Amino acid sequence: MTEQTRLEAFRAVLTGTARAIAHEPDVELAYTADAPTQAGKNLKVPMPGRALPSEQVAQARGFADGFALRLRYHNAALHNRNAPGPVVARAVFDAVETVRVEALGSRGMAGMCDNLAHALDMRMRSDPISRAKAKDEVPVSTAVALLLRERLTGQAPPAVTKAGIDLVRDWIEEAGGADMDALGLVLDDQKAFATLATKLLEDLALIEGDASAADEPEDGENDGEDDSAGDDAETDEDDGGEGQVDQRGAQSEGDDDDDGEGEAEGEETADDDQADGGDGEREGMLPVRPNRPPADLTPGFDYKAWTTDFDEVVAADELCDPDELVRLRAYLDQQLMTLQGAVTKLANRLQRRLMAQQSRSWDFDQEEGMLDAARLARVVVSPAHSLSYKIERETEFKDTVVSLLIDNSGSMRGRPISIAAISADIMARTLERCGVKTEILGFTTRAWKGGQARENWLQAARPALPGRLNDLRHIVYKSADAPWRRARTSLGLMMREGLLKENIDGEALLWAHSRLIARPEDRKILMVISDGAPVDDSTLSVNSGSYLEKHLRQVIGWIEGKSPVQLVAIGIGHDVTRYYARAVTIMDADQLGGTMVEQLAGLFDLER
Repeated sequence: MTEQTRLEAFRAVLTGTARAIAHEPDVELAYTADAPTQAGKNLKVPMPGRALPSEQVAQARGFADGFALRLRYHNAALHNRNAPGPVVARAVFDAVETVRVEALGSRGMAGMCDNLAHALDMRMRSDPISRAKAKDEVPVSTAVALLLRERLTGQAPPAVTKAGIDLVRDWIEEAGGADMDALGLVLDDQKAFATLATKLLEDLALIEGDASAADEPEDGENDGEDDSAGDDAETDEDDGGEGQVDQRGAQSEGDDDDDGEGEAEGEETADDDQADGGDGEREGMLPVRPNRPPADLTPGFDYKAWTTDFDEVVAADELCDPDELVRLRAYLDQQLMTLQGAVTKLANRLQRRLMAQQSRSWDFDQEEGMLDAARLARVVVSPAHSLSYKIERETEFKDTVVSLLIDNSGSMRGRPISIAAISADIMARTLERCGVKTEILGFTTRAWKGGQARENWLQAARPALPGRLNDLRHIVYKSADAPWRRARTSLGLMMREGLLKENIDGEALLWAHSRLIARPEDRKILMVISDGAPVDDSTLSVNSGSYLEKHLRQVIGWIEGKSPVQLVAIGIGHDVTRYYARAVTIMDADQLGGTMVEQLAGLFDLER
């Protein structure tokens, strides 16, 4: 038997076993070199080596068994109906439900219990609990799940998690030990388990609950007026519970088995509640209340990056030697010659409109003020006349800063990026003459299909759902305080071959927004120029297909709804109106200059 045939034979055995465990004849199983995942009845487990090493075989079996048990014992609709809203509480709620279904499968099946333990060891090697040095670095969801598993199965947590568990064991057992003991008595009843899990969350202070209501017996004899949020989970028919599902969304790390349609709906509804506030960078960790200004609270609560160690924010002149920048700028100037006339006319029109808003105005025939030179004859003839003065009327034109954020992805290569650079160059000059500060930014990635971040993830044994898996490159072509004449050469970098790679728009938008928020000007405008939806093959290959787009929608919704920054977008051959409230789509890159002028002018006119 060849090695390939042995692998296929093993996969066939795993498939048959999973179908038997799940009681589902339609289960399909495949190998993956990325993170193990489950989408409905489609399972993907780690591919073992060709020699079928025993440790890798046990890990593949463990993931297959866990996914199959979830199909058999887990009711996703019931779970989502009773799930809490807060991010940390939801993570704990999902984690203890996973412990429940695996504990059911482990009872009386030593082989399955061993397989699940190997899969758990693999997951824990990349979990933050294995690196925690302080209590607030321990993910609560992981710690509670491991301690509950220890109670239900008698198995100690993996050795790599011992130090992290010890940091929070006393707190968890003191606050929720009795609740975890009670959970072991209702493993076969998911509804009752969810009710007790909600009580556990209340006792751990992860959700707010009425203490007196929590002490009431679960026979429903109270009048219902003092029900806590957790008590809503006691009934499947509760209208309020269903409303909470609509606001929360159905997706979380513990619900990977839902079908694709349910996942999409959950991701969309999750956007609505998460745009209101929270601290996603601490997801799954002990509750914290960050003392940050409102403008710094970002909406990406269910979005994460595997690592930010390899990201960079770099000035354009640091990516290219001076001689090459001069050559690239000369090439850009050649392109500029054919378009400069038309775009410059539009820019001059914008300048006249802005100057008109800034022009001085006067109130004449005043009792006091500056002597009106047009009334000198009156002063000579009638020196005692009191209406010969004028007063300057205060202008309403606000100090303004404009940030041009340009997509530097590979799809912009050629004429689109040339015209974007030319238009940005002319706009910067025009706005500078009008006293409006302008910065020009670009965003791309450092590598195609994942860079050092992906290598780091591969070395960590490919944990599931790693989040963004590429190295960001954010480029500053011109800062707001730099004069155009000093930055003009840097714009030539956009013409450099090999610069344009992939685009992760959501994080770029947050970066540009954070720069604007820090500015002292009264009016802040962010103009995004892009030719497509966010795309990064490395990230999308190990997360849901809408992962980046969903985050972009969250960021846009938050900026448009809660930030003082005025946001406008221009799509080149791509309909950006489905993302941005104020946007325009052009089909020909030659229209970009005029569209930029009109959009900016419209924002200034709107302000008036």
